[in-house]
Amino acid sequence: MRLIADNLQITRQSIATAIREHDPVPLQCMVRELESAGAEAIDLNTGPLGRNAARDMAFCMEAVQSATELPILIDTANPAAMQAGLAANRKVAIINGISLEPQKLEAILPLAIAYDVEVVGYLLDEHSQMPQALDDRMALALSLFQQVSAAGLRPDQLIIDPVVAPLIWSDGLQRNRDLLEIVRRLPELLDFPVRTVAGLSNLTTGKGPPKAKRRIEQTFLIMLASAGLSGVLLDIHHHDTVVSSRIGQKLLEETVFAWEAFDV
Repeated sequence: MRLIADNLQITRQSIATAIREHDPVPLQCMVRELESAGAEAIDLNTGPLGRNAARDMAFCMEAVQSATELPILIDTANPAAMQAGLAANRKVAIINGISLEPQKLEAILPLAIAYDVEVVGYLLDEHSQMPQALDDRMALALSLFQQVSAAGLRPDQLIIDPVVAPLIWSDGLQRNRDLLEIVRRLPELLDFPVRTVAGLSNLTTGKGPPKAKRRIEQTFLIMLASAGLSGVLLDIHHHDTVVSSRIGQKLLEETVFAWEAFDV
């Protein structure tokens, strides 16, 4: 399971300032810290950006990729910014992301095909809503796959995000139990080895005891790994959660147990 750092966000004042001033150093320093902490990919969450979205995204990609060889998830809903990021890409980029929203299918999906990159597809309907029922969420997965395939996207380019629900929702527990089932069932439904990704921090959105939040995230991460999740977006500085992921991956390997492999 690939660990994707979700720390690089424009909501951080230092990052917002660096982008506004086109100062690459804060971005480069953060990227190196994230890689040192165990990140295997980095989500570059710039938000929609502003009037100079394309120029600012090109700057971000150049700054980030000058400091790492890790894959970069370009996380923006702005098609112009997305295209600029893909044009500036010199290594491995992933679009994050699309859903069944018409504007995303029309403006962002073609970029994945034109630039031959992978794309995260969220199981959200045309109104950006998550259905309650498990069967409806599975139907969304089938519809998403059919539409992106019809547009020319190869199956190996699609990474499905079943969307983690906040536990504070009235049905949050049930939705996340269903998510585990979705991850298990997608390969059979779509008839190919589907890759999946999930945003772990969504789970504990809202107020709550910080220690309990971390323990819940750690536990759910292992449950996701056991269900077959391919990648997870998380705060890479949450050391115990990262360690839990490493241990879980070791326990799921088809190998002979050795204590030396668990040097944590």
